[in-house]
Amino acid sequence: MKLVILSVGKEKDDLTHEIVKHFEMRILRYLPIEWIYIPHDSTAVKEGEKIISLLKKEDYVVLLDEKGRDIKSEALAELIENRMVDSVRRMVFIIGGAYGVSNTVMERANYTWKLSSLVFPHMLVRIILVEQLYRALTIIKGEKYHHM
Repeated sequence: MKLVILSVGKEKDDLTHEIVKHFEMRILRYLPIEWIYIPHDSTAVKEGEKIISLLKKEDYVVLLDEKGRDIKSEALAELIENRMVDSVRRMVFIIGGAYGVSNTVMERANYTWKLSSLVFPHMLVRIILVEQLYRALTIIKGEKYHHM
């Protein structure tokens, strides 16, 4: 399975880039990972059209949204492991724009995940997401990164 992260916003933020790359290198020991950046547009609808155009019919889509489920790291690991067992080829995580995502994107999502009740800037969301993906993979493998 491949992890794909669709993120609205600029690709390179020097403050974030090094930390994201650090966790990407760790994730690559378990699964391939790809980031796709979508430029900001004037509306969530236009951004949503771009997001939908990048999705494949068979993708399992996880939308990061404040209205989503608040889950623990172990539950994220279980979600990922179940998709691996289901032979999903791509598990796509979507980080929407500053004004959220369109209804079309919300309807396409197989799962909606709330990182926190707090609001974070995109650079922090990217770091939190990539770290949690790495943590989930170490939980799946029973490694000691995650202290249970």
